[in-house]
Amino acid sequence: MLTSKLRSKSNLFLLHRLRTTWVVVLVGTLFSVGIPHAVAMDGDGGVTVKKLKQLSIEDLMEIEVTSVSKRPEKLVETPSAIQVITNEDIRRSGATSIPEALRLAGNLNVAEQNSHDWNISARGFNTDLGNKLLVLIDGRTVYTPLFSGVFWDVQDYLMEDLDRIEVISGPGGTLWGANAVNGVINITTKSAKDTQGVYLDSAAGTELKDAFGVRYGGVIAPGVYFRVYGKYFERDKGDYADGSEAPNSWRMRQGGFRIDSESQPGTTLTFQGDFYSGKEDQEAAGTSDVSGGNLLGRWSRTTSADENTSLQIYYDRTHLAVPKPATNFAAAGILKDDLDTWDLDFQHRARLGERHQFVSGLGYRFTHDVVQNAPSVAFLPARLNRSLFSGFVQDEIKLREDVFLTLGAKLEHNDYTGFETEPNVRLQWNMTPKQMVWSAVSRAVRTPSRIDRDLTEPTGLPAPFPPSILNGGPDFDSETVFAYEMGYRAQLGAKAMVSLAAFYNDYDHIRSTTPGVAGFPTFGFPLTFENNLEGETHGVEFNGTYQLLDHWRLQGSYSLLKESLRVKPGKVDFSNALNETADPENQLSLRSSLDLPSDAEFDAGLRWVDALHNNNGPTPGAVPSYFELDVRIAWHPTRQIELSLVGQNLLHDHHPEYGFPSATREEVGRNIYAKVAWRY
Repeated sequence: MLTSKLRSKSNLFLLHRLRTTWVVVLVGTLFSVGIPHAVAMDGDGGVTVKKLKQLSIEDLMEIEVTSVSKRPEKLVETPSAIQVITNEDIRRSGATSIPEALRLAGNLNVAEQNSHDWNISARGFNTDLGNKLLVLIDGRTVYTPLFSGVFWDVQDYLMEDLDRIEVISGPGGTLWGANAVNGVINITTKSAKDTQGVYLDSAAGTELKDAFGVRYGGVIAPGVYFRVYGKYFERDKGDYADGSEAPNSWRMRQGGFRIDSESQPGTTLTFQGDFYSGKEDQEAAGTSDVSGGNLLGRWSRTTSADENTSLQIYYDRTHLAVPKPATNFAAAGILKDDLDTWDLDFQHRARLGERHQFVSGLGYRFTHDVVQNAPSVAFLPARLNRSLFSGFVQDEIKLREDVFLTLGAKLEHNDYTGFETEPNVRLQWNMTPKQMVWSAVSRAVRTPSRIDRDLTEPTGLPAPFPPSILNGGPDFDSETVFAYEMGYRAQLGAKAMVSLAAFYNDYDHIRSTTPGVAGFPTFGFPLTFENNLEGETHGVEFNGTYQLLDHWRLQGSYSLLKESLRVKPGKVDFSNALNETADPENQLSLRSSLDLPSDAEFDAGLRWVDALHNNNGPTPGAVPSYFELDVRIAWHPTRQIELSLVGQNLLHDHHPEYGFPSATREEVGRNIYAKVAWRY
């Protein structure tokens, strides 16, 4: 996990792994036959197969999203390059984790390094230290200030409990702050009211060796609902290019709760928490330990359709213990990091007159980071406290009945670079009730992380050798982008919807690695992080949905990304601007969802990813282009039981999705698993 951030099974085996699943299927089926349908989402029994069917095109366009304006608005009226992954999309995809579910968003690049590490980005800069994408879960920011990215391995929930995932490509700094440079992923879980009764699932297969989830929801008092859940999974070792096993197995367990109160009209209270621990095997580094948890409380008061006030506070703790292997310069050791985060957020939304819809907010975040340094890598100082103050205001102005102008700005103060501003101008024209065009100009920043400022990799060698190989830069400044976007979204009749976006991004002060004094014995070391790169990206993003028949839906997406990153005049970069980009120029995906007779379902997803060229060096085709296919077959023998068989990455025994070509590059293997889900 952190180590990588800083630097085919037999049929008998499959049958053995699936044995437990089929026992659970049999027991669950017999049990469901003999008991009444006690819980009903629609008031007439259990969760019916009809309820599990897909939303209509009209319903999809009417889905309310909150990520773009921090207020509920219909998807058809949202002036942004946004894609929404619904719970139904996740269920029918067979995704077993949040990163897998994010493959459904055509405006993201998702690259799996091994069984527990992913690189995920929007509009470029998808590297080991990818840092330009902000991710939230129920309003809680999950990026780590260690490198301004996301540890995807510890972001987990019961997939059944995810309500939707809103994926915005393009800056979101005005509302969400620093690090929302190229996009925002906002993950929302279901309310406790919508998860009543019992839910059980169990799965087993090849790569996904074993998985189990359980959830129970009930009523504490009138208008007060709760749920508790737990899950466990184990993923098998991956593969090297020659087919041998890579030591990267992964075991995780997680539990949590949520309480929602609607006992007072117009007022909602939410209290929730999650706790996890796991072990991850690492190449040449032993086993890493990960653990943590979070607690969140939110109060919201709605006085009218146009006015709302909310207050949210959360606490988040993460613990990493990562073995660091011995090097030519340093002995083996363990790098430990304990991060505590406290966050307070206040937001108010109100209408002023007939033409102005204001959203404003204030925030404060405090982080306490304690590192136990290893001989081969260290953060200095080892203990660090940081504070972040922020405030924003945004005004949506109705110029006329069908034209809206949005003006907004965010002001932040961090301990590294002081004050940062992130303004936004957005224009929207509703051509018809079902068609809309929009354009936007934004500025966003990526503030320094601990790696940028505080990292050091000691050599352990005496003079005249350099004391370190790589250092953070004491003067490392914020990275910036000016983004220019335009887009079109429409519902074309009752059977089709399309969305198209084009963008141009102008970057400055991008991270570089500057060599030290040249010549023996330093050989240009130590390298120091500086801001010597600049450049541009541009491209287009398309996605569409077509209801071919009442029981057959097709979804497609395409993205084009052009990147040009270079060293500033008079400056230097050790890699000549190649280490900050590892992105496919083209991506294409097509999904088919088909409802079959006898309450059966068939889903298939085909994706094509272009080659990665600039991946840790000037090697063309570092990762060759590839097609990949996922298939899911499901059957509902009763109103409570769902049986499914899922095949992922079916076109290859194993293939790379990221990394520099080497004998130890880990590859993504074919995964076939069976699953049973029971709702009561």
